[in-house]
Amino acid sequence: FIQMLRSAKKRDVLQLLRTVPEEMLPFVVEAAVAAQSIASLAALSDFLDFSKKPSSLLEKFLYAAAFSPRPSGQLLRLVLDKLDGKQLAPEVQETGILAMGSLVGKLCHQKLCGLQQEVEHGVKTILRGLRDAEVESEVVIYLLALGNAALPETIPTLLDHAEEGPTMAAIAAISALQRFPAQHISSKVKQAMRRIFHVKRKSYEKTCRLAAAEILLDKEPLPMDVINILLAANELETEMATFLLLKVQSSLY
Repeated sequence: FIQMLRSAKKRDVLQLLRTVPEEMLPFVVEAAVAAQSIASLAALSDFLDFSKKPSSLLEKFLYAAAFSPRPSGQLLRLVLDKLDGKQLAPEVQETGILAMGSLVGKLCHQKLCGLQQEVEHGVKTILRGLRDAEVESEVVIYLLALGNAALPETIPTLLDHAEEGPTMAAIAAISALQRFPAQHISSKVKQAMRRIFHVKRKSYEKTCRLAAAEILLDKEPLPMDVINILLAANELETEMATFLLLKVQSSLY
C-alpha cells in the first residue's frame, strides 16, 4: 500500500483521504507519512486542517512523523507549516513540538543538519518556544523536544535549566541530557551533575539527584564519581541508596 502511494499522484492520494471510511483514515494517514513522496506529503498538507480536524487524527499524523525512521526535510517542513502560528488544542501542540524535536534529531543523524533550512528552522522554533514559554509545563515540553533532537549545541541551554530551573523543568532537562551519547557528556556537564547530586548550589528534588547520578554512572564513569556516590549513599534514604548501589553494580560490569 505504501509502495502504491509512492507512485500515486497528489490528486489520487487526496481523493483517497477524502473518501476512505472514517475508521480507515488513521491508517491511510500513517501510510501517506510513511510513503514520504512529494505527492503524498502535498496531499496531507491539503487534507490536514489543524483548526478543524479531530485532534486524535492530527496526533496520529504527528506520531507517525515522529516515529518515521528516515524522515525527509519535506516531512519536517510539513510539520512546521502546520504548527507555525496556529492556535491548536494543547495536546496537538505538545505532540507537535515533540515530533519536531524527533524529526530534527533524525535529520541531523542523517548528516543533513547544515544542508536543509527546515532543520535550522526547526531548531530555532524549539529554542524560541523555550525562551518564550511562560509556564513550567510549556518549558518541560520544549526541553523534552531538545532531548529528542539531541543536538550538542543545545547542551548549555539544557544545563542552565537543569541547575536553575524549577523541579519539573530540571528533571526534563536532565532527562534530555541522558539522551546524549557519552562523547557529548563533557567535564562541564559532569561537574554540573555533581553539583546537582551533591546539592552544592540549591536544594534539588530526589528525582533530579538520582537522574544526575545516573548520568555520572552511565556515561563513562570516573572512579572518583563512583566513590563519592557510594559515600553519599550512606546518608540517603533506603530506597535511593538501594537504587544507586544497583546502578554502581551495573556500571562496574
